[in-house]
Amino acid sequence: MYSGRLVFSQIMDYLPSKQFRRIVKKYSGNHKVKHFKCSSQFRCMAFGQMAYRTSMRDIVRCLRAHQSKLYHMGIRGGISLNNLSNSNMQRDWRIYAEYGQVLIDIARRLYADESFCEEVSEPVYALDSTTISLSLSLFPWADFRDDVGGVKLHTLMELPSSIPTFLQITEARPHDVNVLDSLILEPGAYYVMDRGYMDFARLYRIARSGAFFVTRLKRNVKLRRRYSHDKDTALGILSDQTVVAVEEKSYNHYPAPLRRVRFRDEEQGRSFAFLTNNFDLAARTVADLFKSRWQIELFFKWIKQHLQIKSFFGHTMNAVKTQIWIAVSTYVLVAIIRKKLGLEHLSLYNILQVLSVSLFCYVDLPQLLRETDFEPGDYNNPNQLQLFNL
Repeated sequence: MYSGRLVFSQIMDYLPSKQFRRIVKKYSGNHKVKHFKCSSQFRCMAFGQMAYRTSMRDIVRCLRAHQSKLYHMGIRGGISLNNLSNSNMQRDWRIYAEYGQVLIDIARRLYADESFCEEVSEPVYALDSTTISLSLSLFPWADFRDDVGGVKLHTLMELPSSIPTFLQITEARPHDVNVLDSLILEPGAYYVMDRGYMDFARLYRIARSGAFFVTRLKRNVKLRRRYSHDKDTALGILSDQTVVAVEEKSYNHYPAPLRRVRFRDEEQGRSFAFLTNNFDLAARTVADLFKSRWQIELFFKWIKQHLQIKSFFGHTMNAVKTQIWIAVSTYVLVAIIRKKLGLEHLSLYNILQVLSVSLFCYVDLPQLLRETDFEPGDYNNPNQLQLFNL
């Protein structure tokens, strides 16, 4: 019989503790803190995510019910509602944002062998945002519309690994396109965006950096055709053209030629127009790149369904950002465990299901997950959200 360590402690072993201590020291996270330190705060919040706890009181009650096991879980100091609440409100959220980025870098290296397709060997990123609604009576700083509050989670996600590489949490009112100014662009990479991010000045910045973009074309944008290229109607390509902006303001912001691809999706019975600065890819590959952007929509739906980011445990901006970043860190941590243990037959959801009922058990983690009796479901069901089923 296995008589080693708790499942929760084994999960925490996959966290780089040295980097966490360095980041905490950088932001003075434990300044004048005697007992309930940042590491305990992170573990309590991560426990809440993995155990599907719905409130801070719920987290505290569950942990205190296993008081004798808290030391072995790496949780030091008195666990109380007051301690956890004050930590979320007062300790700098950038500690957990920077630590989340450390985990993201680890996950990206683990999933680096996955590429979009043979024709595209460079990194492919999907950019989008999702709005998380908040009550104005509880979050008066999150003013969005007349009677609705909210924050936006801007995400740049690497395809096909579904690893978020950039996240920014802002108030919901500013326009999505502003986040393009914060991106550190990677030469040679592809950035796939919906038409809400179409801004000629910002797109030209992407082009000048040596990167490529694929975006939907807005209906009111005027373009002049210069050349028409061969098209394959059997693949749904209606036209493939080299174009330039017509309006003087647009041309001044993007004075270089662009490529417009019109595509007919027979499954949806709709036609789409895409704009890109890449002239070498096949027209159908351009359409497939944009179609792959749907994975980021699945990511947003997945984390809202399976992580606690719709109901918040604190009412300040600092508490909201802390909770979101620790939720994302939990998502990435499970993705790291999945890859390191070779659990390609399990989705993240399946792993979280097993972990949620095993955190206080003394079971060998690799054995627990590898021996999980998993029957693959119907992945063709459009209503079933699937990530990491590679």
